[in-house]
Amino acid sequence: MKRFAGIFTPIVTPFRNDELDEAGLRSNVAQWMRTPLHGLVVLGSNGEAPQLDDDEADRAIATVREGVPRDKIVIAGTGRESTKATVAATRRAGAMGVDAVLVRTPSFFKSQMTSDIFVRHYTEVADASPVPVLLYNVTMFTGVNLLPEAVERLAEHPNIAGMKDSGTDVAQITEYVNRTPDDFIVLAGAAPTLFLSFCAGCDGAILAVAGVLPELCVELWQAVRSNRIAEGRELQRRLLPIARSVGSVYGVAGLKAALDLLGFAGGAPRPPLRPASPQIVDTLRAQLAEVGRLKPAPAT
Repeated sequence: MKRFAGIFTPIVTPFRNDELDEAGLRSNVAQWMRTPLHGLVVLGSNGEAPQLDDDEADRAIATVREGVPRDKIVIAGTGRESTKATVAATRRAGAMGVDAVLVRTPSFFKSQMTSDIFVRHYTEVADASPVPVLLYNVTMFTGVNLLPEAVERLAEHPNIAGMKDSGTDVAQITEYVNRTPDDFIVLAGAAPTLFLSFCAGCDGAILAVAGVLPELCVELWQAVRSNRIAEGRELQRRLLPIARSVGSVYGVAGLKAALDLLGFAGGAPRPPLRPASPQIVDTLRAQLAEVGRLKPAPAT
């Protein structure tokens, strides 16, 4: 299997009194290491990476790396707005022993973020990085799009190992797969189109819902890889309600609330984000019960 193929989850960053909860993070990692996940992503979008300062980010990376055995993968989000800051964060993560870095597109100067700018930015980061680089296209948050032609050029770099795309445009994902070498990893990031993304040739996925339903996500990936298409479609159907809730519908707050229900340290997001309401928690509880992860709530 390709080194960065498989199913990963972008782990939440637990806080206690608005400070990094290292004990909670350590406990979460230990629980995920008892699942079939192929590894963890620390400081992804669901890890509230933009809300952490550099010291907190580095402590989170170190805590996760310490808790993940070397036969599983640790990927750290190191994207910043400037190339200089991204390089610095990437070097620090590499020094802490991560297996790869996930670098989101810079996006503040949206109108100037052309393919040429992206190619230069990622080339400089990859040249300086002590570990493989994964491109990260997350248009829903950044408002910019890393086009297939830019990815095709970047895939030639020996230290750019692959990418994650969090969009639902399966045609664009198919282009990524078709325009890059066979050893270039393409990871899906949107659960609603997960089955279709695997059918299009994605090598795996980085999914919020994989932290909640890791076994089901791995089963879906394996079903498509084994050409068990009908089984894959059924698994996608089962996955979809909770995947939407911890993704596009309720976001980080929903994901943290679902993890709380399952015995993880989720907790509240960092302000200005707000915790999930009791009504949302009730919805999540019912959805988790539907897929057998929780006992149904007693009737009142």
